[in-house]
Amino acid sequence: MIHIRKSNKADAPALTEIWRASVLATHDFLSRDDFQEIEKLVAEQYLPKVKVWLIEDAGKPVGFMGMSERHIDSLFIPPDQRGKGIGKRMITHAKMIGSPLTVDVNEQNLQGVGFYRHMGFVETGRSETDDQGRPYPLLHLRLATDN
Repeated sequence: MIHIRKSNKADAPALTEIWRASVLATHDFLSRDDFQEIEKLVAEQYLPKVKVWLIEDAGKPVGFMGMSERHIDSLFIPPDQRGKGIGKRMITHAKMIGSPLTVDVNEQNLQGVGFYRHMGFVETGRSETDDQGRPYPLLHLRLATDN
């Protein structure tokens, strides 16, 4: 049975593993050094500070979504859990928190871009670099309340 709940400190290892598996499957454009640096930032600075929603299937963590108000900061699903409607359920959950939703996605993450467009997000802008100034362009997307 699928269940979404707020994560807690005990979930940190599972969240980090979900992040790692998902990024390895979708972010092949990252350099090895950038991957390692970002992984450390995610585990030590991001996950402990942001509101993270964990989605479980029969008690097993199968994805997570971080949010700041109506902005989806992150949405990660391991490759073996894709195609099961988990991402859609997380977007539905986010819409209950507030709308309109926004998200930034790496332009080179074609799977992520395709998912958000399929869910009804539209591009509202683009940045040449990521939030840390790395050469990974971001697309800024928005979902209207009627989607």
